[in-house]
Amino acid sequence: MILYEMTMPEFERGLKKTRTVVIPFGVLEQHGSHLPLGTDTMQAEDVCRHLAARRALFVAPPIHYGVCRSTADHPGTISISTDTLKALAMEIVKDLYRQGLRCFVLLSGHAGGTHNAALLDAGETLLKQLPEAAIAVVTEYDLAAGEGRGIIETPGDAHAGEIETSRILNSRPHLVKGSSPAEVPSFPRGLLVRDKRRHWPGGVHGDPSKATADKGRRIEELVVDALERLVILLEEGA
Repeated sequence: MILYEMTMPEFERGLKKTRTVVIPFGVLEQHGSHLPLGTDTMQAEDVCRHLAARRALFVAPPIHYGVCRSTADHPGTISISTDTLKALAMEIVKDLYRQGLRCFVLLSGHAGGTHNAALLDAGETLLKQLPEAAIAVVTEYDLAAGEGRGIIETPGDAHAGEIETSRILNSRPHLVKGSSPAEVPSFPRGLLVRDKRRHWPGGVHGDPSKATADKGRRIEELVVDALERLVILLEEGA
């Protein structure tokens, strides 16, 4: 059940079937020269929609902005603060809770550590404030890399590489504009740098040339399976 496509009576009827909602969090962020800025948001929303076709649950509208630290200097990346992301996540969950929802999955399509730490912090705070809430915070990319490890050829593939290019080739091939050279960022360990693009000029971490639409389809199916298992655990009170 896609929330922003539903009417008020449909929402009321939906609450009789489920009290579970998945909230996809994405970003507007560079993904090399070949993938769209909304790649992370698209991937998160897609798996939520596929899961909603399998079982009764609500899918909230995607959040298109998040925290982008290592790509902040690349053209097209629009970032918000951790405080803003945490506050946004908390306000949305609280109002969904007020409407009757009780099981919440905060699904991030963005793998940034700072971004996901803010969502985890929001989730932990909400657990203390909402006595009947069950909350999960998961990174969609971690599911893809873990579940798809037998499919992925590129060691350490992480951003705009084999995995994400395959995913978009499968779901939105018209948005893939060729490819980008294989690349690994060269950030010095432990040091903060001002000119981030100097250490990551192409914005790719992995090898897009190994991507195929079939890999993307298979990985996406595995991610939906993993997300469904997580929802079942959440609903059962594990």
